[in-house]
Amino acid sequence: MLRQSQRSTPRVKAGRASLDRAAANAILDEAPLCHVGFGTAEGPVVIPTIHWRVGEQLFFHGSPGSRLAQVMAEGRDLCVTVTLLDGLVLARSAFAHSMNYRSVVLFGQARVVTDRAEKHAAFDALMEKLAPGRAALLRPTSAKEYAATQLLAFPIEEGSVKSRRGPPIDVAGDESAAIWAGVLPLALTAGPPEADALTQPGQTLGFPSALRAPWPHTA
Repeated sequence: MLRQSQRSTPRVKAGRASLDRAAANAILDEAPLCHVGFGTAEGPVVIPTIHWRVGEQLFFHGSPGSRLAQVMAEGRDLCVTVTLLDGLVLARSAFAHSMNYRSVVLFGQARVVTDRAEKHAAFDALMEKLAPGRAALLRPTSAKEYAATQLLAFPIEEGSVKSRRGPPIDVAGDESAAIWAGVLPLALTAGPPEADALTQPGQTLGFPSALRAPWPHTA
């Protein structure tokens, strides 16, 4: 179970929330990116970035000179948010329209990963999430490239899961209106691959081109 405190306790529609760690992990694995929020002297900042999970940790990477990497390396409090939009919920009144979604909100501090083995294994897991099996086709990452990329680990400890699923809940009295109502499902899918000018005939992606959410993930 996820740990909860006053800052991580949902206050609106709390019945949709849970502390289910397995549900949180599944959402984190499926989502291709997240948003990381933190406070600054100039006010709050929220930055979109890629994330990936290995066990009970999220990982982030970037240039050591980026603002997000610097904030994480300083050990500041962070709020990590992931949302998956599963459908538009179309009701018989504008007021009752909604969305089906799954989300995770996490709180905590990150740490810089300096152990070489942990760093290499984490980056292998990133490639496996993005393009499973493709790493075998690529040239090895150089020591210079590893040194130029900062890796940060964030514990999956405090936070909550929230979701909505199912049909619309009409305002009482609207049920008899002759209006279509229901759910329009939404999903993230990959389009046809677009090779660059240097790609030769017969060269492949190295993984299924029909990639579709849920994305591959690590245990």
